Amino acid sequence: FTTLLGIRLIVNFDSLLQGWVRSIRSQKSNLFLHLNDGSSLQSLQVVASPELNDPSLTFGSAVEVTGVLKKSPHRNQPVELEADQIHVVGECNPVDFPFKTKERHSLEYIRQFPHLRCRTNAFSSLLRVRSEATTAIHSYFKENGFVQIHTPVITSNDCEGAGELFQVEPSSAEVEEGENFFSVPAYLTVSGQLHLEVMSGAFSRVYTFGPTFRAENSQSRRHLAEFHMVEAEVSFTESLEDLTKVMEDMFRSATEHVLAHCAEDVDLFHKHVTPGHRPNVEDILNRSSQKFAFPTHWGCDLQTEHEKYLVKHCGNIPVFVTDYPYDLKPFYARDNKDHPRHSAAAVDLLVPGVGELCGGSLREERLDLLRARLEEVGLEDTYSWYLDLRRFGSVPHGGFGLGFERYLQCILGVDSIKDVIPFPRFSHSCPL
Repeated sequence: FTTLLGIRLIVNFDSLLQGWVRSIRSQKSNLFLHLNDGSSLQSLQVVASPELNDPSLTFGSAVEVTGVLKKSPHRNQPVELEADQIHVVGECNPVDFPFKTKERHSLEYIRQFPHLRCRTNAFSSLLRVRSEATTAIHSYFKENGFVQIHTPVITSNDCEGAGELFQVEPSSAEVEEGENFFSVPAYLTVSGQLHLEVMSGAFSRVYTFGPTFRAENSQSRRHLAEFHMVEAEVSFTESLEDLTKVMEDMFRSATEHVLAHCAEDVDLFHKHVTPGHRPNVEDILNRSSQKFAFPTHWGCDLQTEHEKYLVKHCGNIPVFVTDYPYDLKPFYARDNKDHPRHSAAAVDLLVPGVGELCGGSLREERLDLLRARLEEVGLEDTYSWYLDLRRFGSVPHGGFGLGFERYLQCILGVDSIKDVIPFPRFSHSCPL
């Protein structure tokens, strides 16, 4: 037996292989093809008689090849297929096809062809890594006692409070003007956190993994209108360290799985993630000789330039930043009651090349403080159900969210978030 193209092949037996031609070379005595079916970066060499050549047999064409699998005389490939028959299933005009067999195309170039870029080596590798990373994250949560919750895509809540929402309305005229299909305004979700908090009243560990949406009018390399979030909530905890342990363990577990299963697809800049230092953020930024576009002081929000500087300062390893100014955080973040600085029990995980990867906090479980905060921001009626969670069997709890596409950027070193998702959606761009 030998394993190639993700399947076990039997040497010296008749075989039928299906895939796409990655290269073709015709010589006087032999015709050579490299065939790939997408399951691996490896291609299988097909050796055929020149009589089997066909004008429609070109780079990018889909073929079925029958023949006998033989041990290869070449050191770099264990086997090759001696073809008896080649059938072109789908033709590909190499002149019109935007990708050329002997050219290396940049990610920016192939991004112009969202319907075709999965045919390239780079993007097919990305998609295999993405698939394995998804499997790894689900496996981590299952092995650590988390219950998966399918949180809704349509919601009436604005978890982030930023107002960058896509409103959901029917395209038909059946609903009268001024009325709402759901009787209340409804939006595409920006986070599953609040729904996970509901479930954390009955399960000690829950998570969700799905699409989220943000109506940011941005075309930067860091933002998408549709992306995927991994979110978790842990009950019976009053410690940020409990959350950072889950963040770190999940990062390690997923990354090690990807390295083990996608060794040929990943050129990872490190195997093991070491916990970062936790010095005073304000002191580092203020003592630095770096000239920031956004000045730093206690109470200001961290910008991307600040996040990247902190990671660099700590040796270009992942860094946890904790205890953010209270006024910067949403109503649900737990008050540390540490006047005069007044911080919230919140944490971000910053990573090289990306900045913020994870963001989380302990949740405010004290009913009187939570009610006062909601009244302060004028949301006590909207979130009366959220107060009920604290009235009936409430426990201290906390949670976090990880941007899945940013995780892929981090482990692969990809500069633009648009190059780690199959079909990127952002302002003024929604093809297909």
